[in-house]
Amino acid sequence: MYAVLAGGVGAARFLRGLTAIVPADEVVAIVNVGDDLERFGLRVCPDLDSITYWLSGTVHPEQQWGRADESHVVATELERFGHDPWFTLGDRDLGVHIHRSWRLGQGASLSQVAEEVRRAFGVEVRLIPATDDRAETRIVTQDGRDLHFQEYWVGERGAPPVAGVHLAGAADARPAPGVVEALLDADAIIIAPSNPVVSIDTILAIPGIAEALRTTPVPVVGVSPIIGGQVVRGMAHKLLPAVGAEVSAAGVAAHYGPEVLDGFVIDTADADAVDAIAALGIRCVATDTMMDDVEVAASLARTCLELAAELAG
Repeated sequence: MYAVLAGGVGAARFLRGLTAIVPADEVVAIVNVGDDLERFGLRVCPDLDSITYWLSGTVHPEQQWGRADESHVVATELERFGHDPWFTLGDRDLGVHIHRSWRLGQGASLSQVAEEVRRAFGVEVRLIPATDDRAETRIVTQDGRDLHFQEYWVGERGAPPVAGVHLAGAADARPAPGVVEALLDADAIIIAPSNPVVSIDTILAIPGIAEALRTTPVPVVGVSPIIGGQVVRGMAHKLLPAVGAEVSAAGVAAHYGPEVLDGFVIDTADADAVDAIAALGIRCVATDTMMDDVEVAASLARTCLELAAELAG
């Protein structure tokens, strides 16, 4: 069994490649929920849903998030009543949020609903939220505001300079059922090329998860989300400096550190950082990590598993 710490499009692309080389039902994705929010009384889980849509082949091909063949009739009607369309939900997407919110209202846990949703979409990879408890990523701006991640990224388009990032509610949260067990029982653990600060750090902030990574007997291999000193997508370049990390492959490796990582895979464009990362005590290899097609993603996943096997051997 292979466990993957996952958040956003980078993780979805990687999982698509991993399932091209190993059976999908042998993969467990532990998914970030720090950017979840309530919208019109509905629980919206962007990372769980994006990964579900990618793996089921129903993702919007241009946006790379949301549903293909989407419509926005409900969103247009809500604007009629004066609601601010800063976070728009499509009609197909709303069906998922309505089901999730209804089931949560019945007393189901988020992990139970995630299981129902992935099965309804025919996804064989097991998707487990990092926690069933509420834990929100908050962005502290340099002008003193404390914003929900979605307010910062979508509402304000990531424009305000960032002073800090924290996960509200993390101290009282617990790993969802199966999370720690997956990390302790896996044949290999991979940290996907997700945003280190608002995807992976938010998973590691849940008490018990970082401890499981430090104590697991199997190798932990990370994939750099930085290529040629630049982020592939998203806002990691704005957030890494806010947590004291350099925007580079070596900077991300140092941010995770040898306490978490045994190995790290970086892009060939950053191959000159291999020795610096190795000096941290982290085995490093360089390969093509720009997952524009499933073949590259599969090759990257194979490199990760080969590195994990080498470290285990």
